[in-house]
Amino acid sequence: MDAMLLVLRLLFGCFMMWHGVSKIDNFSVLVENFPNPIGLGSRMSLYLAIFAEVICSAAVIVGAFYRLALIPLIFTMGVAVIVVHNGQSFAAKELALIFLVIFVLLFVMGAGRYSLDNMISVQIHGADTCTDMNHNCSSEHTAEAVTPHPQDSELPTDDAPHR
Repeated sequence: MDAMLLVLRLLFGCFMMWHGVSKIDNFSVLVENFPNPIGLGSRMSLYLAIFAEVICSAAVIVGAFYRLALIPLIFTMGVAVIVVHNGQSFAAKELALIFLVIFVLLFVMGAGRYSLDNMISVQIHGADTCTDMNHNCSSEHTAEAVTPHPQDSELPTDDAPHR
């Protein structure tokens, strides 16, 4: 699972970063006609899109401030699907919708073991941790989960009352 999360982070982070870099390359052309979906002006909307698509994508790729970095990406893709491409064909919304779904799923799953956030956590806590679904998978907690508690081994017999 951790390897799969790494591959998804790398692929979709790089794909999204490519969109942001192309916006930087074409900034002078885009700034005049860039959509202003939330009323901040075309220039500010373009700056925010570039921030999400380049800076936040880089953070997702390396797994740094992972969930925090995904929020602007999810917001940007949500605005693209719901506001910018409103009333357009499904084909016009399709790419933004794919990115939105993948980023939401990555947010829910966490960065995984192969991330900068996990490496920092290992240095701080001194144990290998994983960031899937809000579980702390440090070695001390894993051992605790495998070792049964004494009361867990007390199974009811036919003559004992059931709880």
